[in-house]
Amino acid sequence: MSPTDTPLLQVTELEKSFGANRVLAGVDLEVRRGDVLVLIGPSGSGKTTVLRCLNGLETPDAGVVAFDGGPAVDFSTKVTKADRTALRDRSAMVFQHHNLFPHLTVIQNVIEGPVQAHGVAKADAVARAETLLARVGLAEKRDAYPSELSGGQQQRVGIVRALALQPQLLLFDEPTSALDPELVGEVLTVLRELANEGWTMVIVTHELGFAREVADEVLFFDEGVIVERGAPSELLRQPKKERTQRFLNRLLRPLDGPEPAAEDDA
Repeated sequence: MSPTDTPLLQVTELEKSFGANRVLAGVDLEVRRGDVLVLIGPSGSGKTTVLRCLNGLETPDAGVVAFDGGPAVDFSTKVTKADRTALRDRSAMVFQHHNLFPHLTVIQNVIEGPVQAHGVAKADAVARAETLLARVGLAEKRDAYPSELSGGQQQRVGIVRALALQPQLLLFDEPTSALDPELVGEVLTVLRELANEGWTMVIVTHELGFAREVADEVLFFDEGVIVERGAPSELLRQPKKERTQRFLNRLLRPLDGPEPAAEDDA
C-alpha cells in the first residue's frame, strides 16, 4: 500500500454524549488512503460511537469530519440531512450482528443499497453483487435467505453488501465477535484480502493477532479518549501507557492464568 500525503479522512475534536454520559471527549484521528486503522479498548470506551459518527448513524455534539474531495462537516454548527447523507455515501459499515434483512434473499440484500440509495440500475447492481459473492465464496447462496446461512456466511454477505456500495471507507464494528470460534477465520480471511487490495478501513476488534498483521496504526481508547496510538509492532508489543498495558494483559493472559483484579470498564 502506498497512501498519499493527504488523508482520506480527518477527524478533529469529536465529542458525543448520551445524556450525562460523555462517550467521546475530543477525539482526533486521520486515515490515509489504503490504510487500515484498528481501534481497540474496553467496552464502553467509545470505539463503536466513533464508527457510527463517521457513517452518519449518530450525530456528534461537536467536532469536524472531513473527507478529501468534499466539504468538512462541522458538528458545532447546524448539520443538515444532506451533510449526514454525504458522510454515509462515502463510507459503508459492517455491523457486529450482520443486520441482514431476513425477508430478502442474499442477492436482494446486497443490491438493496445500490439500487434504492444510489440509483444504480438493477441489472448492474445484480451483476456486481454476483461478482462480489463469488469473490467471498458465496455464489451458490445468492437465492438463499439469511436464516439458511451460518453466522460466518451472513457476515460475509454483510461485507459484500458494504462493498457493493463502492465506498471510499469501510467501517467494521467487531465483525467477528458474534461468531462461533470456528467461523472467525473465514471472516478474517476476507478482511485480510481487502487490506491487501488496498481498501481503506477502520476496524473495531479484539483480535489482536489480526490487528498486528493488517493494521497500519492502532488506537487504544478508554473513557472516550485515545489513550495511546502507534504502529501495531510498538503499541501491541511494548505499549508506553500503563492503562494500555493493563488492557492488553487482560486479553493476552493464558486462559488458565490467574484472574486479574476487577476493573469497572471491562
